[in-house]
Amino acid sequence: MESNKLYVGNLTYSVNKEQLKELFSQYGTVNDVRVIERKGFGFVEMSTSKEAEEAKEALNNTVFEGRTLKIDEARPQRPRSDFRRY
Repeated sequence: MESNKLYVGNLTYSVNKEQLKELFSQYGTVNDVRVIERKGFGFVEMSTSKEAEEAKEALNNTVFEGRTLKIDEARPQRPRSDFRRY
């Protein structure tokens, strides 16, 4: 795994960043957590790619707050395209 940032999918809408930080901190230092409200996913940034890999292997397909987590390496954010056409 090259990145230290993880995509966390299939979250229940009531999950907050503190809950995710607590869950992932079992596998290392959590640098940042972002939960996308009312979308059911978020991102967790670990301090190293090794910690991110360990968290992914341990938590992917496990049940958290009643939902089965889908965890993968986060893809780089794509630039937003300009849809204005004249």
